[in-house]
This record gives sequence, C-alpha cells and structure tokens, in this order.
Amino acid sequence: MEKLTPHEEATMIAIWKVGPGFIKDFIPALYPIRLPYTTLASTIKNLEKKGYLKSERIANAYRYSAKVKEAEYKKRSVNGVVDSFFQNSYKELVAFFAKENKISKEDLKEIIDLIDKDEK
Repeated sequence: MEKLTPHEEATMIAIWKVGPGFIKDFIPALYPIRLPYTTLASTIKNLEKKGYLKSERIANAYRYSAKVKEAEYKKRSVNGVVDSFFQNSYKELVAFFAKENKISKEDLKEIIDLIDKDEK
C-alpha cells in the first residue's frame, strides 16, 4: 500500500467519515482544512490511481467510495511507524508514550485488562 501525503490522508479520513459520495460531499468533512474543489478533485483522482478509492459514473459525475478500509489503513500505518521508529517493538512504542506523559496509569491498566480478557 502506497504511503499517503497529509492531504491525501485527510481526504481519506473525510471519505471514511462520509461514506460513498461526490467530491462536493467531502468538502464539509475536511473542515478545518479548506481545499479548493479542483485541488480536492485532483487529490481524489490520485487516491483512485493509488488504489485507495473506486469510482462509479452516475450521469456526468463520479461517485467515489473507499476501496481500502479505514481499519486496514490504520493497521498498516501503525505497523509502519512501529517498524521505522521503534525497532518493530510495541513495548518501545508504549514506553515512549509513557515517558512523554501521553498515556496514564489508568490507560495502561485498561490495556492490561484488554490483554487479560483476550487471553481467557
């Protein structure tokens, strides 16, 4: 899966939020980012070329929908970050957030509870 630019990623998030639609339908979901219609149309065409979107022609317009599921993209993105920055160690990732005070003891306890629940 090809990496997305920040504008492409924001556009995909808007499309996942809105669901299938026309370019004009995605503009409000991009707020506070304000892309001109033509820029958004160009970004959407690039996403289609990269295999993230599919389109169907309806009259003289195209309706776009996600070809890649949000969960799949998140999984690949997080795995890429962990691989690139944390030597493929999720423990290092969690330790980083703990050292940066971005995760609380309560959050860690919830995570441990989730792991315990999955092991049962």
